[in-house]
Amino acid sequence: MISQYSTRALFTGSKWIHDIVVHIEHGVVVALDQRGFDQDNAVPFIVPAFIDLQLYGAGGKLLSEFPEKATIEKIHQSCLVGGTAFFQPTIASQSNEVIYASIDAVKAYKAAGGMGCIGLHIEGPWINVNKKGAHDEAVIHAPDIQEVRSVLAYGKDAISMITLAPEICTPEIINTIQQAGVVVSAGHTNASYETAMQFFNDGIPVATHLFNAMSPLQHRAPGVVGALFNHPTAMSSIVADGYHVDFSAIQIAKKIMGDRLFCITDAVTATSTGLYQHQLVGDKFESAGTLSGSALTQLKSVQNLVHHVGVSLDEAVKMCSAYPAKLMSHKQIGGTIEFNKNANLLLLSAELALINKEIYY
Repeated sequence: MISQYSTRALFTGSKWIHDIVVHIEHGVVVALDQRGFDQDNAVPFIVPAFIDLQLYGAGGKLLSEFPEKATIEKIHQSCLVGGTAFFQPTIASQSNEVIYASIDAVKAYKAAGGMGCIGLHIEGPWINVNKKGAHDEAVIHAPDIQEVRSVLAYGKDAISMITLAPEICTPEIINTIQQAGVVVSAGHTNASYETAMQFFNDGIPVATHLFNAMSPLQHRAPGVVGALFNHPTAMSSIVADGYHVDFSAIQIAKKIMGDRLFCITDAVTATSTGLYQHQLVGDKFESAGTLSGSALTQLKSVQNLVHHVGVSLDEAVKMCSAYPAKLMSHKQIGGTIEFNKNANLLLLSAELALINKEIYY
């Protein structure tokens, strides 16, 4: 298949190019030049497709409640509608039985040629019960090394990230997870500022959903939020829906953290069975009256960042593409538009609505 798109402004992931044509052959960008530029039909923007490192389900099915290939297929289709090419299906704190079944689902999806799935993100149950948020307290616990080794062995090549509270896990456990090639993210944690700084200094690269379910920034107890603000390299995800975090707080965090801050959707779906039952309330989800997930897409994250936070379009796009790609260090999800690379790109209108997508793997 051969196609080409004229655009008034193309963001490569690092710079803007104006009045340019993207030439695509068999899913690969073969040229970026002005040959055939059609001013009358040029789309306003072309940007890299997005990456979402944390979402739980779609189409009425949570992965933790329906741990099967079909659920991940629904998540993938939902991601495409919102401009996301690569994603980490996520489960909140669950029993080992559900964790293993979710691993099986990811393996089955990939074995069947399923596209876009980076790997499974296991959020809990190795978290701090004092910062459980909407997680079920009955399954939350501190793991022993044998449990961790068993999960990692079963989930080899399927697990890509684990969110845990580092203060309830031994250094041996954290090191074991990292040595298995799995990204450790500090989340649902009540660590002190000093403890959090030590964890980040010791190599934990990221935290899960800044401000939410972590010790807050206070003037005599800076907490995990203060540690993230002050640390030179630690990254953090954030949920840019205006409910999980006020838009003004996102603006403050962005000024401090710069390219260390990136977006996740934390998206769930309406459910009425299982541990996590989510009801859509307005344009957010609640569980038993507690904020439990978003109704975001990454495209909506970009729109919110531009329109409500005051972030430039190129920086908003990087927060949903290049920065999460940098964290995961996967060359195939680079969050860029480059010559001789897969054409994972989006066509956007002047209002930042999705016109079309060209997502190749």
